[in-house]
Amino acid sequence: MKKGKRFEFKQGSEYTFRRMIALILLVLIIFAFIKILTKNKNENISKNETNLTQSEDSFKAINVTDENKSVQNEDITFTLATTGDIMCHNTNFKDAYNSSTKSYDFSYYFTDVKKYLQEADITVGNLETTLSGAKRGYSGYPTFNTPEILAKNLKDAGFNVVSTANNHCMDKGYSGIESTIDFLDKADLAHTGTFKSKKDQETILIKNVKGVNIAFLSFTYGTNGISIPKDKSYAVNLIDKDLIKSQIELAKKQNPDLICVSMHWGIEYQTKANKEQQNLADFLFNNGVDVILGNHSHVPQQMEKRTIKLEDGTTKDGFVIYSLGNFMANQNKQYTNDSAILKLQITKHKGDGKITIDKATYTPTYMYKSPSKSTKKFKILDINTEIEKYESKVSGAVSKSLYNTLVTERKNIKRIIGDEIK
Repeated sequence: MKKGKRFEFKQGSEYTFRRMIALILLVLIIFAFIKILTKNKNENISKNETNLTQSEDSFKAINVTDENKSVQNEDITFTLATTGDIMCHNTNFKDAYNSSTKSYDFSYYFTDVKKYLQEADITVGNLETTLSGAKRGYSGYPTFNTPEILAKNLKDAGFNVVSTANNHCMDKGYSGIESTIDFLDKADLAHTGTFKSKKDQETILIKNVKGVNIAFLSFTYGTNGISIPKDKSYAVNLIDKDLIKSQIELAKKQNPDLICVSMHWGIEYQTKANKEQQNLADFLFNNGVDVILGNHSHVPQQMEKRTIKLEDGTTKDGFVIYSLGNFMANQNKQYTNDSAILKLQITKHKGDGKITIDKATYTPTYMYKSPSKSTKKFKILDINTEIEKYESKVSGAVSKSLYNTLVTERKNIKRIIGDEIK
């Protein structure tokens, strides 16, 4: 009996054990099956989401491509404005001084003409003074150091770029160059022509205007005999054909659409460009420059539109204004108060990206100094507007004497610069 019971018990245990194993296997199979189903479902969801994302990305890419094609298939036209020399004699900054606040402000100089500076897509000037700081003492001719607020005033008036390579850039030495650059940077006013390092000199100023990349360069004939430190030859871009060519080549590596060069050249108080200026203009055009903005003479000189023949036989437009005289200054020689705000209309054409200079128009200006005011005597006048106001008998128009002066100087400016190109 004991053996039988033991036997029955053994058989029951094995039967139960086999049932348990079978049940466990069944559970594992069911669990595995559920896991496979879940995985497949997740993978399908993931694929659908990926496909949706890819579709959206493809849609975006198509839109971007279409937009780019749209831009590439349209001509881009923009305007570039430029002025004459921006100087500051001691009479200029003394006039801008406010004794109650012990501060300077030149903004009123530009009240009548800033609309022309601001309406252009980009505006360029020549800063012919240093901003060396109050500690160096503000001064006029022969070694200029102007209150640094002028940088902000120029920016607010509408200037975007200033050239700094000129015969007065070393008036306060190399430290004056450093300080000028620092104050221009603080005012967010782009600049080229003087530099704080070799790396800066080799970094070409590029401005994007409505999708057109413009490279800006600036050179001067000299620094009034003030030596540039031998270990800092990079500080000033001098007119040297090897340097000019190397700078143009650096600019070309940036693949600009247009190269614009400011040239401080010529002979003071001469209203006609000399042979050297003309030869340098030829050199610049032949090496890939499109627009030349001249200055230094303190009086206006002529402008020219050229057709430049390239090595491959094709042609392109070139433009040079040899000088626009003094935009802001206080000089007394003939024509030194005469200037103009020049506006170029330039087009980058679809397809080949060719640049054409379509129009060159200008607004004659006059650096006026009121004989009756004790402060804020200076103002840059819009000659056309002042003449029109006088002839229309508008209240507050200029005096008859000033009207006659403006009529005469407008004729002189148009005679010297030449007819507008339209």
